[in-house]
Amino acid sequence: MVEVERISARQRAILTAIVESYIETGEPVGSGTIAGTVARMLGGAGVSPATVRNEMVELAAAGLLEQPHTSAGRVPTAQGFRMFVEQLSDAGRNGLGVHAQRLGLVSRIESGMAGVSGTQALLERTSHILATVSSGVGVAVALAAGCDALEHVHFSRLGAGRVLAVVVTTSGIVRDRMLTLDADVSTLELEAAANLLNGRFRGWSVERVREEIGRMLEYERSEYQQLLAQVERLWTAAMPEGAQGAPAVYVEGVGNLLGSGPVGSAEDVARLRELLAALEEKQRLASLLDAYIDARQESVRVIFDLEEHAPEMAGLVLIAAPARLVGDARGTMGVIGPKRMDYENTMAAVGYVARVFERMLHPSA
Repeated sequence: MVEVERISARQRAILTAIVESYIETGEPVGSGTIAGTVARMLGGAGVSPATVRNEMVELAAAGLLEQPHTSAGRVPTAQGFRMFVEQLSDAGRNGLGVHAQRLGLVSRIESGMAGVSGTQALLERTSHILATVSSGVGVAVALAAGCDALEHVHFSRLGAGRVLAVVVTTSGIVRDRMLTLDADVSTLELEAAANLLNGRFRGWSVERVREEIGRMLEYERSEYQQLLAQVERLWTAAMPEGAQGAPAVYVEGVGNLLGSGPVGSAEDVARLRELLAALEEKQRLASLLDAYIDARQESVRVIFDLEEHAPEMAGLVLIAAPARLVGDARGTMGVIGPKRMDYENTMAAVGYVARVFERMLHPSA
């Protein structure tokens, strides 16, 4: 049996041909289908279907291919896909711009992000672009830094006892929350509360604002109490415990997964519902990306074992890269799609989008 670390150039060519054929057709691949392709990849050296068939047996023994049916051809295993992707990564290391250019992605990405400014808008646009160019699910996540602080707060009265609170932090992350209050608040009272928060607490951490309002309520003079009590109610509702660390998550293209594979049986439908529910649960999705993507890395990473953290994502692949936000805040952007995705296209797109994103947020860097 051949060891994975020792497979020959011919075996690598056969594996590549099988993966590319399977991505294109979704059908098990036979030796006769790829013999000509393998010969071209090896510089025209003759490779017979019998030779390819024997090598496929060796690749299957190494855990890189599997045979879904006795009489069928072979399909790549997760390990086979992983080796294929590693070859792409090695070939494209430090050359994502070149790959993106060759694949016609640069103009689409650059034009799609042109004119967008601010962390929030860029994250939103990023998820949309990645979904569009990959036909997968585009995801962009911003994780607030521990020192993220208040930049601006705004309250809008929507009706009796209903207020929209918009809190912008220094990292550029915007959090909006619909508040339902026990007592109605006038527009003038909301303006006074926002003015106090913006004038006194700009640059303060969320927790420090909460602590200081509590201290002021205890010690400030009585005529100030009513406004402070109003500020405390609004701020606590707008930024409850743990809200500062909550990620901002943008997801687009969930519908793309509907056409990525057959959905026929009740079991297929149930699994699809679980998957869509997982993608809608944004906190969990952010945790998933955070578990795999290290902000210190610079390269695109491809993850095949998502089911270890989210069983309902079995059979899906994550291609993602970190991105530097404002200050110490960090983000992740990527694509979630089926194993039969265009890896070269998607890896180049994710890598290039991450570069453009950072360039737009840090133009002088």
